[in-house]
Amino acid sequence: MLQLRYVTEEQLAGFDQYQYSAVDTNPLSVYVMQHLWNRIVKIVPLWIAPNLLTFSGFLLLLINYFVLCFYDWDYTASGSRLIPNWVWWFAALSTFSAYALDSIDGKHARRTQSSSPLGELFDHGLDSWATSLFTISWFSVCASPGGSSGLSEHTMFLFLSIVLLNFMLSHWEKYNTGVLFLPWGYDLSQVTLVAGYLLTAIVGVEIWHKPLVFGYYVTTVSLTLIIACSIFLSLPQTLYNIYTAYQRKTLKQDSLYEALLPLVSPALLFSLLTVWVALSPCNILIKQPRLFLFMVGVAFSSVACRVIVCQMSNTRSESFHYLLFPLALVVFAAVTGLLGRLEESVFMAFTALTTMAHVHYGVCVGRQLSQHLNIHIFSMKKRAQE
Repeated sequence: MLQLRYVTEEQLAGFDQYQYSAVDTNPLSVYVMQHLWNRIVKIVPLWIAPNLLTFSGFLLLLINYFVLCFYDWDYTASGSRLIPNWVWWFAALSTFSAYALDSIDGKHARRTQSSSPLGELFDHGLDSWATSLFTISWFSVCASPGGSSGLSEHTMFLFLSIVLLNFMLSHWEKYNTGVLFLPWGYDLSQVTLVAGYLLTAIVGVEIWHKPLVFGYYVTTVSLTLIIACSIFLSLPQTLYNIYTAYQRKTLKQDSLYEALLPLVSPALLFSLLTVWVALSPCNILIKQPRLFLFMVGVAFSSVACRVIVCQMSNTRSESFHYLLFPLALVVFAAVTGLLGRLEESVFMAFTALTTMAHVHYGVCVGRQLSQHLNIHIFSMKKRAQE
């Protein structure tokens, strides 16, 4: 069951030739956070595997998410102070710890001379899922379904979609240039999340449900900023970097079609999800906001991981992710009324199967690369030669 070989021989050969290349120009990262991480990494014992740091950070995010699920399943508890104050302190601690572990894992790998393509794939693969967990956990602070002071269900879906598409842009950029230009928004968003959780723990959730200047709420301002930054900063910067690579004749892809191929599946994914949200007879997003947004994050991560494998192995991106076919069938059956009262049940089953399929993919790919590179995922020891 766990021996399925998702990575092709061509991709394995590509991983053998892989060289990490990244550029970080974010002032917050370069002049502030990197100095902190350089100090923290020195206290990590040398026998701890870098992937163990990465996975520990991801587990902290999952635990934080499940705690918030317990107290605020439908995103209605924050406005009524039903969430205990210790939850916000824990959210701040777990978010900062995950941020720190994600930032020092690569440094620790270089420090222990254990850097590998598996480590980077493990890191970016979990990042593709963690990006949604950060976002949908934060919604417990500022959500206000049906109200005007916070984020509505549809606004949360829009917010999450923009965040995930920004993540995809950075890896689409690397697919075409061979260089990962670390997005400025990552460090800024992590520091903002930690500060936001701390402020909530100290002052209370009421601060997010009071208007600022000119009657605008914090949530409205934040959504406007993220849309503006995406349109006027992230996208232009990505296109500029790709154009620069084209000018220097270092572009990885030969044609516009090949260059745009990684964006086909994400575009179709969010198109199908938007149709479902807009035309669902039972208003599935309103009925199950937390579970629907969780499913969006898992489905996106499943698509993104395939793109990451292709860009790291320097192989051609797949045209259509297999997940799009069952999703299209479910969406069609739902919006045409064929599912009737079964829509919610089918949605839950689809979410469960998608999550299990994604976890299975991650485990199998990790095992396959571990065997191919002759290394253990969570240990510094070499695998025994077969």
